Amino acid sequence: MARITPAEAQERAAAGAAVLLDVREQDEWASGHAPGAVHTPLSALTTGSDLPPAAHGRPLVVLCRSGRRSREATALLTARGADAVDVVGGMVAWAGAGLPVVGGGTDGSRPTP
Repeated sequence: MARITPAEAQERAAAGAAVLLDVREQDEWASGHAPGAVHTPLSALTTGSDLPPAAHGRPLVVLCRSGRRSREATALLTARGADAVDVVGGMVAWAGAGLPVVGGGTDGSRPTP
């Protein structure tokens, strides 16, 4: 399974070369996510839900909180024929690298991934 760093993930997404796919649950997504990411919980993918239209036929960069669920989602999506890579360390590593996070708190503070 291919794995990339958060910085590499941001570069691919910014260049339009891939779609960031966040597979955390709704409450985690709402607490803060990568700019431009699309949301599909792993729980939905495992029950056969389709990807959002923005992700159809596009290379995927898969994120979760710490990397466990994104590895599972990447394996599932790859088995379905998708071009998917996992982000090492998930949103914890993303935020830890100082990469932007949107959503979350209303007081302007940085959301907790």
